Amino acid sequence: MQLDYTLDAAYWQQRYATGQTAWDTGAVTPPLRDYFAQLGPPDARRILIPGVGRGYEAEYLHYAGWSNVFVADVAAAPLHDLQQRVPDFPLGHLLQQDFFQLPVSLPYDMLVEQTFFCALDPDLRPAYAQHCAELLRPGGTLVGLLFATTFSQPGPPFGGSREEYHAYFQPYFNFVHFDTAFNSIPPRQGRELFICLRRK
Repeated sequence: MQLDYTLDAAYWQQRYATGQTAWDTGAVTPPLRDYFAQLGPPDARRILIPGVGRGYEAEYLHYAGWSNVFVADVAAAPLHDLQQRVPDFPLGHLLQQDFFQLPVSLPYDMLVEQTFFCALDPDLRPAYAQHCAELLRPGGTLVGLLFATTFSQPGPPFGGSREEYHAYFQPYFNFVHFDTAFNSIPPRQGRELFICLRRK
């Protein structure tokens, strides 16, 4: 897909500045909230949320007692919003970086996907799947939601199908769960795929 615009930090900063943030649900979404709730007591697992936006998942995990939550976004605005809402969130865990430049030297135990994949240029999807695997320790988990639908308007967000997504992840992950989410928020009901993938 050839885009006639660049999805860079300036693009996303402008979206926040002008309030064009339709993806922002204002809270952690039920599928991820329910998944987090069954993880058991908080421990030292390193968790990364790339393309975090305003970071409601990070906020939820932080207040639940998870101390090693890291967030990454190319735009400064959403990270600032998270810092304002959660003043004791560790500053060193707020990473204003391009996902594809995140170092793999200290692997994570879990990556959380929430509206980041659908915001990327679709040409980057194979590289996204590969870099997720590189960022995770062997046996680490990629969990989250993907839009299994098409959109009538030009993206982002960009849609797709479960068959397409399966092909991206299959080389690097074992599939623990890969099915339509049953507890999506009403506007996304029936259009989200809940994934739980284990790095090979």
